[in-house]
Amino acid sequence: MSYSTQHLPALPCYLNGEFTSLPEARISPLDRGFIFGDGVYEGIAIHARPGQTPRAFRFEQHMARLECSLGETRIPNPRTRAEWHRIALDLIASHADWAQANGQNDAEPEPRDWFYYLQVTRGVALRDHAMLVGLAPTVFATCLPTNPPTPAQRAQGVACVTADDFRWQKAHIKSTSLLGAVFARQISVDAGALETVMFRDGFLSEAAACNVWVVKDDVVMGPPADHLVLEGIRYGLIEELCRQESIGFALRRLPRAEVLAADELLLSSAPREVLPVTTLDGRPVGGGRPGPVYHRLYAAYQRAKDALFTP
Repeated sequence: MSYSTQHLPALPCYLNGEFTSLPEARISPLDRGFIFGDGVYEGIAIHARPGQTPRAFRFEQHMARLECSLGETRIPNPRTRAEWHRIALDLIASHADWAQANGQNDAEPEPRDWFYYLQVTRGVALRDHAMLVGLAPTVFATCLPTNPPTPAQRAQGVACVTADDFRWQKAHIKSTSLLGAVFARQISVDAGALETVMFRDGFLSEAAACNVWVVKDDVVMGPPADHLVLEGIRYGLIEELCRQESIGFALRRLPRAEVLAADELLLSSAPREVLPVTTLDGRPVGGGRPGPVYHRLYAAYQRAKDALFTP
């Protein structure tokens, strides 16, 4: 698939205090996010139900991680939690206005779920590697309809490939410096797979854009949440869902052999929620079909979303 900025839809976005459209948004070429990838970001799922205000899923946990990433990079948080939340709702409202102006209101009568992307860079300055102080952070945000896994992917599972984790050792920071993840993701694209499951020194780390979970003997296991792994918001959620479902849960170093011998293998992220991997490097995982732990966790995940709208 090829892309052209000439055909970029005039969807709403937020940039430095103003609502504009994607084709009209402009930043300085000396923005440190553009020059160095010197910034952080978050991606938050926002769910909708008929007649109700859209609700951000695990918003407080996302804000806590954003504040952690900003603290690690010494970038001041330019917005309060309430302001970040308001931006998302205003962007969704702007989408409704855009759809009406473009005659699309009748195309999707049911409420849509959204993916709220927000990014903060250190700001604009002459090129200097040092962490310059006193800059005004650049703030950008979009809220776009989600592109969830297909029914076929949920019913049949997805294929992944493995690779060495060649990225830096501060993976716990949700940084916009994502060239390593781009390379990792392209490995799976070139192989016709959905994701790249990575190993560092022979132990599971994560996928290019997901956390990875190993299921063995009804226990869900993941790597420790240290500086080598981005602790996805679903780390805490998966643990909670396992507790609700009386499924074992553990975080520890997982050697490659254990991953390859898994009964089930799962991906988790905001857009994919929890998703079964049924083929790894061309070989079936477990029985080669989505397993019982996946089905229980997926159902529990949907109940957690529904709880957002419970009085």
